[in-house]
Amino acid sequence: MPAALPLPLSTPNRNMVRLTIVRGITWTGFLFGIVIGVTGLGFELDLPAVGAVIVVMALINIGTWWRLGRPRDVSHREYLAHLLADMAGLTLLFYFTGGATNPFINYYLVPVTIAAATLPWRHAWGVAAAGLAGTSFLMIFYHPVPQLGMPHLQDGISLHILGVWLNFALSAGLVTFFIFKMARALRGREQALSRTREAVLRNEQVLAVATQAAGTAHELGTPLSTMAVLLNEMREDARGNELLEKDIDLLREQVATCKSRLRHLVDNADRRRMASPEVREATEWLEEVVQRWLVLRPDVGYRLEVTGRRGTPRLTVDTTLAQAMTNLLNNAADANPDNILIQLDWKADEVVIDIRDHGPGVSLDIADQLGETFVSTKSKGLGIGLFLTHATINRFGGGVRLYNHPEGGTLTEVTLPRSAPAV
Repeated sequence: MPAALPLPLSTPNRNMVRLTIVRGITWTGFLFGIVIGVTGLGFELDLPAVGAVIVVMALINIGTWWRLGRPRDVSHREYLAHLLADMAGLTLLFYFTGGATNPFINYYLVPVTIAAATLPWRHAWGVAAAGLAGTSFLMIFYHPVPQLGMPHLQDGISLHILGVWLNFALSAGLVTFFIFKMARALRGREQALSRTREAVLRNEQVLAVATQAAGTAHELGTPLSTMAVLLNEMREDARGNELLEKDIDLLREQVATCKSRLRHLVDNADRRRMASPEVREATEWLEEVVQRWLVLRPDVGYRLEVTGRRGTPRLTVDTTLAQAMTNLLNNAADANPDNILIQLDWKADEVVIDIRDHGPGVSLDIADQLGETFVSTKSKGLGIGLFLTHATINRFGGGVRLYNHPEGGTLTEVTLPRSAPAV
């Protein structure tokens, strides 16, 4: 049999879950109140009718939990139907328990508040109208409960006043619970949408850079091929002129090198696109990245420090992540190639790599923009390298932050999520 689909996580479904919880708390409280009123205070109630109302609402709640386990989203009309069912249940219960003299009559405001906070304008007004209609009906038609207007025998407190206080406490607690949960869900949804928009914009910029690079590579291929053909013809024409032949041969080598680099660039892009990330030990991987970087920058002085904790964390990595780290190391070397400090630390769920240089630091005016747009601290830089570095690390679920160190220079902090050991 196919596996059951998970519960949809849309806001109406979450609100239905919360409404079901509120309903369960409310009617459980009503049940305890009726038991206490009948057994302890001698309320004269139509117990079969009151019991039938409570049982029906309990069955509705059980059915709602079952329905929420189905792979189908909750619509506004379905949500409205549940709120109207609550209104009907409250009206029937209050009808058999004193009508408008019942101190819990103001509980109608709870479903009205929930509807106003979660439903469209017309549906919310429909729930409000149902509450007003129920209250108006109960002012005229109801089964009276004489004890509700009598003072308590021991301390003289009116049961009606006591009931009003209990109703306020219950209503305030439930409304606060529902509105807080709903507001937090909305804030979380807005943050998720904001992160998604930022990711889409960043991906569009990365795609634009990649498209421009591919177009440039394609455009360069044609003139390089033309130059190669012309140089071959010039080589034939210059036969016998030894000095000119050497110059032409040098030009031919340079053109061949350019064509080879373009082909190598395309092949690497294809391999990176097809390659899948692998899980590596963070210490081993970082040491390899640093060693490859030293081949490109043999003039730098550095110190690699690893936290002396027990065990070694693992990271999900590929060649693009290694290139991103190399870009950050190059930025530190460009700022000041002497005494670069590289530190590896980790927490329960993430690995932290700090790169400290002793350069001039980062201007506060552009520190927040680095990696988000094409902004560079270098006089001739375009900011593309740092932008692509941010995009790559973010793709792995990490982040990059740049700080001005109190003792001078720039501190680049890279955070990456820890990975489980490869199976």
